Amino acid sequence: MLKNLVSNLCLLIVLLLSCAEPSTKQLPYLGNYDLAYRQHHGKTVTDTIYPRIPNFTFLNEDSVQVHNEDFAGKVWISEFFFASCPSICPIMNTQLKIIDKELRPYKKHIQYLSFSIDPNHDTPSVLKAHKKKLGIVNKNWAFLTGNEAFTHQLGINHFLIFAGREAEALGGYAHSGAFTLVDKKGYVRGVYEVVLPDLSINQKEYKRLLSETKNLLQYEYDITTN
Repeated sequence: MLKNLVSNLCLLIVLLLSCAEPSTKQLPYLGNYDLAYRQHHGKTVTDTIYPRIPNFTFLNEDSVQVHNEDFAGKVWISEFFFASCPSICPIMNTQLKIIDKELRPYKKHIQYLSFSIDPNHDTPSVLKAHKKKLGIVNKNWAFLTGNEAFTHQLGINHFLIFAGREAEALGGYAHSGAFTLVDKKGYVRGVYEVVLPDLSINQKEYKRLLSETKNLLQYEYDITTN
């Protein structure tokens, strides 16, 4: 009888462990990587070199020139949009506001970046009015405008989302409804297709963004909300 009791107890422990939350894992590094080879103790070691977000310069909504270094030391959540967009952008802006609210306990450690893909229209004053219309007062949320070609290239090649001119698209531009998560060293750690082309919200991607942002802050940077 004692043997059966021990056996049942062990089975119960295994079942409880199998139902427990999975252990926290390090987020992947995304982007086209290079391989570097070096010798270590007579053996060839292969290092994987992932790309970082390159240096950039934009004007923010206050007409102040800002650089990527101005946002150093924070985890970034970014979007590429344009203020006159009649379809997906307002939904993206709203979803990012909701994400900000959910992650408010970590606000000291997060920087939101909204890059305009239509800088000819989206001057700093336009972006400032747009930010006010959205009711965004965050000091950690910057609306940025700059060279159009560079911005599109930055989105496609580095933030890993599509952004570009398309004559048949509403407003003349087409872009992804995704948000990009960038770590404190400038590496892309996640891309989340939260707003779908049909303008619906992908709840799975939304929850994954929240979960993985917290994961990055807590697991890699030992940041808690206490």
